[in-house]
Amino acid sequence: MFDALIIGGGVSGMQCALVLGSAINKPFALDKKVGIIIHQKASHLQNALFNNVLGLPEGKTGAVILEEGKTHLQKVYPHVQQVENEKVLKITGEAGNFHIVTNKNTYQSKLVVIALNYAKPLTIDGLDTFIAPHPRAAAKKDRIYLKNEDHLIKEGLYACGTIAGWRSQFAIAAGSGAQVATDILTLWNDGNHTKVHDKV
Repeated sequence: MFDALIIGGGVSGMQCALVLGSAINKPFALDKKVGIIIHQKASHLQNALFNNVLGLPEGKTGAVILEEGKTHLQKVYPHVQQVENEKVLKITGEAGNFHIVTNKNTYQSKLVVIALNYAKPLTIDGLDTFIAPHPRAAAKKDRIYLKNEDHLIKEGLYACGTIAGWRSQFAIAAGSGAQVATDILTLWNDGNHTKVHDKV
């Protein structure tokens, strides 16, 4: 049983995992099991070139970021379980007891974060009723999002990044993932607003 399982290893999903992972020494997160299912489908990052993101060197590619992100997460927060080469097919259940079925395994998690991109089709059974036209993408691109209120689709089920209705911009996606992570940390911390900062 995971306490939080993230589906999608792009910018928003990986940022969410990093922030959740960074809380490992907080009393309210010591015993929490966090995982991320990295492979879902091709990320829009694979063809991206970044010159306008604070903290990234000019010319950094999305393909490199995808690989560096996995390595960073494994090195700094190895307690976050990375699941690769599995595709999520179905999500059922409610907060505290979600069942996530992949092409290889079935997982249980108390909370689930959907961090996929906004392209069609979204082929995960159990999410159909939440799909709507994306509110911040050009209509001709026919993008989708999962209806949510401040990232929360329903109790225990979150969306972040473009699938949450945000624009496809690196910093926005990363911020959305971090926001969901801090919302989860706040939940674990009995509703006390929580963020995690490291200091020199």
